[in-house]
Amino acid sequence: MASILLAGDIGGTKTILWLIDVRPPVAQTGQHVQAVLYEETFVSRDFPDLAPLVRQFLHNAAAQLGQAQPVEKACFGIAGPVVENTSEVTNLGWSLSSERLALDLGFASVRLINDFVAVGYGIQALMPEDTVTLQAGIPDGQAPVALIGAGTGLGEGFLISQPGGCRVFASEGSHGDFPPRSPLEFQLFKYLCELHQIHRISIERVVSGMGIISIYQFLREQSPQQETAAFTEMYRWWQQEIGRAEKTIDLSAEISREALSGKNYLCAQTMNLFIEAYGAEAGNLCLKLLPYGGLYVAGGIAPKILPLMQAGNFMEAFCDKGRMSGHMAKIPVHVVVNPRIGLIGAAICASQPFDAT
Repeated sequence: MASILLAGDIGGTKTILWLIDVRPPVAQTGQHVQAVLYEETFVSRDFPDLAPLVRQFLHNAAAQLGQAQPVEKACFGIAGPVVENTSEVTNLGWSLSSERLALDLGFASVRLINDFVAVGYGIQALMPEDTVTLQAGIPDGQAPVALIGAGTGLGEGFLISQPGGCRVFASEGSHGDFPPRSPLEFQLFKYLCELHQIHRISIERVVSGMGIISIYQFLREQSPQQETAAFTEMYRWWQQEIGRAEKTIDLSAEISREALSGKNYLCAQTMNLFIEAYGAEAGNLCLKLLPYGGLYVAGGIAPKILPLMQAGNFMEAFCDKGRMSGHMAKIPVHVVVNPRIGLIGAAICASQPFDAT
């Protein structure tokens, strides 16, 4: 018997929802067959809470599909911490709980999970075209799988196989201490301490979208003569927009694009430093887990800078672990290029028994 599920990727800027038709498991694989009936993207700030946003989505879906769809269960990946099925989405002013949402929406159950946990669940459903391999390694299907993903922030986690699927574990590893590995990184560390008036720097302050901006600012102060006139103007405009709710310039994305063009030295150096720090942290995560099942590099940044990820700096820093370098060479490393990985994971999570998630 089919059931209708709802999956969501809830971000501070946008929310993407899926309405899913889930069919019974296929005999050969034991896996449920899922078909996306309707998808829509909303501006999160246009709604005072998630419940009215979902009601608008269901109304639009009914109009598009010709009839209302009775949703049984829902799972939402939230860009922020989730504790005991509750989440405070502070940048939206939303206070969410699974129990309240289920009552408000009339669903049998609602599950809230961290957006990176959703990525972990989505890994098991990836198709070959959804990933690009940086290192084939020697895969072991019984070993843990590691997850890392830089976007606005940095997510880390891992998953293990179990009968009927997998179990995903969140991590706060991105808030560990940033370990400088070169004189330039030591200078960056000192710069960030002075900039933020703090005594320690987390990994996320370097390996993230905000980290790209911080690295550029650091290198810009060191070598102002290397900045192009066009980028100087863009940087000034970006500074004027700091603090505004609506912004016209995504500086980290502009830095990445300029680096990919090969025509902007300062941006290229910024991305080299970022990618080396990214690879080093990915390697540190793998040293702790020995994930011979593979490392999956998710997040919004890696697919957009794929040629830079493939150029060698990421894997060189990943494998540069002294006596442990031989172990690092055995770990398969893949970049996830499917932007719907979080929604896929939320859909998988929604289809599982509540106590199995």
